[in-house]
Amino acid sequence: MTLAPAVLASLGPLGPAADAVARDLVERDAVRRLFAADHTLWRDDPTELADRLGWIPVVAELLADLSSLEARARALTTDVDHVLVMGMGGSSLFPEVLARTFTTADGPRLHVLDSTDPAAIARVGAACPPERTLHLASSKSGSTIETRSHLEWAWARSGDPRRFAVVTDPGSELGALARQRGFADVFENRADIGGRYSALSLFGIVPALLAGVDARALLDGGAAALEQCGPAAAPGDNLALALAAAMAAGVESGRDKATFLLSPQVASFGLWLEQLIAESLGKDGTGVVPIVGEPITAEAAYGDDRLFVVGASSEDGVGDEQTDDPAAATLAGVGRPLATTARPVLWLPITADAHRLGWAVVVAELATALAGAAIGVQPFDQPDVAAAKAATNEVLAEGGATIEPTPLRDLLARLQPGDHLALQAFVDPGGPHAEALEAARLRLRDEHRVATSLGFGPRFLHSTGQLHKGGPPAIVCAQVVTPDPDEIPIPGRDFGFGHLKQAQAAGDLRTLQARGIRAARVALDDLVAP
Repeated sequence: MTLAPAVLASLGPLGPAADAVARDLVERDAVRRLFAADHTLWRDDPTELADRLGWIPVVAELLADLSSLEARARALTTDVDHVLVMGMGGSSLFPEVLARTFTTADGPRLHVLDSTDPAAIARVGAACPPERTLHLASSKSGSTIETRSHLEWAWARSGDPRRFAVVTDPGSELGALARQRGFADVFENRADIGGRYSALSLFGIVPALLAGVDARALLDGGAAALEQCGPAAAPGDNLALALAAAMAAGVESGRDKATFLLSPQVASFGLWLEQLIAESLGKDGTGVVPIVGEPITAEAAYGDDRLFVVGASSEDGVGDEQTDDPAAATLAGVGRPLATTARPVLWLPITADAHRLGWAVVVAELATALAGAAIGVQPFDQPDVAAAKAATNEVLAEGGATIEPTPLRDLLARLQPGDHLALQAFVDPGGPHAEALEAARLRLRDEHRVATSLGFGPRFLHSTGQLHKGGPPAIVCAQVVTPDPDEIPIPGRDFGFGHLKQAQAAGDLRTLQARGIRAARVALDDLVAP
């Protein structure tokens, strides 16, 4: 036995397979090799492996440099009320978690812009007066079309270099532009960290500092996880190993829908988890399908393709009488009946505390990297993301594309047991349609007894888009795109944000269909109708 008895018991029917995976990883010395940045754990070829493991040492480096970073952050926020992070995917999702999870009385309000929907941009712009906003452009490559477009939009509104800063990799185009324009600061991250593993690097810590979130607690939590789940930890005490084994065993056993049940206080952490797992493990025709933001429903609505990860302490340690946290008690109450009906459940203590959140980030990163080794995929590349970007450029070059909606009932008729229904919504994620789309997602889950997800475009193109194109073929994609009557120009481009959004949607649908994936555009009214 490799996993702890309590873990094996909670995993129920998945327990023996998970223990076998954990035993194999231990025999391969996987944890030590991960911490030693040994790329052969995944592939003989070091490409996008040898230069993607800096997220482990960066935690200690930033702790050592934190005083300097705090001083730089204070200098940037002495007379601003808002911080606007402009980024995509790994550059925006953890700042989004921080913005939704923490409210600080002594720091500016944190906002994130990762949409090309004109209504979303107008909404964010109205909330962030340029003269009272620090604009933080965040991009590893420095060339991401959405971020560069957002930056030019913001620059046209303000033009005050004191109100701009960037986080990027050394030598990027974005860093050069920032210096040319005299931006207030340029934060250069370690170049050997991929976007979705960058939460506790400068890409996450700088927004935390700017918004007054306890960055030291985040990093201390990450450091604690590195110790607790590192080479010196006993396998039975290593929660990252347990999560990796459970996810990999789920893939092997047909339970590839890893369903994360989190308390409302940390629900947004699911957005970051979704990207980390989907983009890391959804490729080569296999992978883990993360399901987040899904309220618990009647047990009968679930198929036999689920692994549940409950964000509360184990049922032995948390109960209605043993905790002052109502959310934890509720989740514990949810987990028990799931487990007693032979549903595999893994317990992880994830709470709305900066130290615990930093801990959860590192546990999830380690688990995802180890799960990649277990199922045989390379967890640090994204081979299918570039195809959608290329298709977007094709549509832009063509001047646009006209796509007729498919009746929803025709698309749903292609659903099969064990499928994943992905709703892909190119709408304002903070607008009036979001709630109706979420309700439609849950209704379709219950009606068809399949796992469902809701992604907002173009955000999901940088996260679950990899899974949709390269992951398990048991997927049906329903795309919704709203019109954009009020266009917002992109300075320096001959098209606006609305045109870009429409091209991104058309390009992604074109890519999905070219790969034989069951995907179609459907009308919004058709999808949300009860």
